[in-house]
Amino acid sequence: MSDTHRPYKILFLCTGNSARSIMGEYLIRLVAPGRFESYSGGAAPKGAVHPTTIRVLDEVHRLDLSDARSKSWEEFKDVEFDFVITVCDNARETCPVWPGQPIIAHWGSEDPAAAEGTGEKVYEVFKRVSFQIRRRLELFTSLPLEKLDKLRLEQLTKDIGTSKETTAGA
Repeated sequence: MSDTHRPYKILFLCTGNSARSIMGEYLIRLVAPGRFESYSGGAAPKGAVHPTTIRVLDEVHRLDLSDARSKSWEEFKDVEFDFVITVCDNARETCPVWPGQPIIAHWGSEDPAAAEGTGEKVYEVFKRVSFQIRRRLELFTSLPLEKLDKLRLEQLTKDIGTSKETTAGA
């Protein structure tokens, strides 16, 4: 990757943009402050961030989501991203073509918004998914992004979504 003087632009995609992609957008700000400009979007946005997403990111990760909103990926169709990460299978299958040839990877996670059961059971699913996404981001941001050629970086980024270490328990 080139241009080490500006933050990398990263987009997290999911169908509803209410849980997993929002987690990615905000958790990378915690894991690598200032290193990335993070965004999220959905193919069919729910229109609101899931309340349990907000609760988990606030209580567990101490993040402020006061400016978080569910939005369409159409909003970013002209932005040149360095990385595009899909976090649900549907977004992976319907992912549009992005300008500038970003590195695209799929880091599928269980959909916490589909969790059923008591409030605490649902909360635990959201928490587990948030830790999985955070761990993937920790691995990703530990890569020497500036020193790797694009093909190697693309492979390592894709591998994060399939490694046993980051898929267990999801």
